[in-house]
Amino acid sequence: MATLARLQARWSAVGNQYYLRNSVVDTFRKKENDAAVKIQSWFRGCQIRAYLRHLNRAATIVQKWWRGYLGRRQYQLIVKAACYTMKMNLYNAMAVRIQRQWRGYKVRKYLFNYFYLKEYLRAVSETNDAIREALEEFAEMKEREEKKANLEKEEKKRDYQARKMHYLLSTKQIPGIYNSPFRKDPDPWELRLQKAKPLTHRRPKVKQKYSTDLSNWLACTSARSFPQSEILPPINRKQCQGPFRDITDVLEQRYKPLEPTLRVAERINELKLAREELRREEWVRNVNDNMFLPFSSYHKNKKYIPSIHTSSKYSPDSYGKQHFRTENPNKWICDKDFQTVLPSFDLFSKYGKLYSKAGQIV
Repeated sequence: MATLARLQARWSAVGNQYYLRNSVVDTFRKKENDAAVKIQSWFRGCQIRAYLRHLNRAATIVQKWWRGYLGRRQYQLIVKAACYTMKMNLYNAMAVRIQRQWRGYKVRKYLFNYFYLKEYLRAVSETNDAIREALEEFAEMKEREEKKANLEKEEKKRDYQARKMHYLLSTKQIPGIYNSPFRKDPDPWELRLQKAKPLTHRRPKVKQKYSTDLSNWLACTSARSFPQSEILPPINRKQCQGPFRDITDVLEQRYKPLEPTLRVAERINELKLAREELRREEWVRNVNDNMFLPFSSYHKNKKYIPSIHTSSKYSPDSYGKQHFRTENPNKWICDKDFQTVLPSFDLFSKYGKLYSKAGQIV
């Protein structure tokens, strides 16, 4: 009982002390909680930042590898395009070289034919000489005609002047101004005045008045003697009513020339003749009659003939069917060759033999 009394006496102090201790514990718990929260937040922040750094490094590595792959792939494409361009340039250069060689060979063999050009230039020079001679003759003829016309004009002028001055002719009693007694011979104008006739003035023609009387119309011999009347103006016709065409169109259709039909204008074998003519023209233009087969062994067994103006001995030439040098044994006088008067050159007689580097015959 004493203890209970003692506890009851100390109840208020115990309660206050309990309250104080609980309040201190609460205050300390709050500080610990705040400190724990701060430590956890700092730790978690460090952890998250470390994880983000790890992710950043991983993303950088992935991007580095991916960008390297794209760069290598792009570089491979660039290298492939550059290689293709170099190949095409090489192929084009080789094709140009082949075309250049072939075109040069074709031009030297078929187009610029030496014998044909030589014959053509000779014909042109002969034609030019003939034309020049004809032009010179024509110019001389024109010059002679012009001189002759000038002389005739001057002669007519002198004759006309002599006819005008015919009154200056000398007579038996009075000498003229061109026949002076102090001269040994008379002046040439005196002789011209003697040959000339005096100039007389033409009388004006009197125009005959046309008779307008109808009583003597039978005695008229000219149509102008009849009275002339002016042309009457055209009569303006009224257009007919109805769907009629113009009279000019009708007359043009009526009097238009006949047009032959296709059956009359062309022959029945016109197409066949045209094809034969085209084939003949193509054959004349061809250098060789043999067909060119590029991907076959047709021409491999034939021997190549290095000639300028023809491809074979019997095929047509590029300049036509005429040969400049033809041989006709029937017209030969003898079987021997022609002998020259002058002796031959030693250098030309050695042509075709082998020579060494020093220039001596092997």
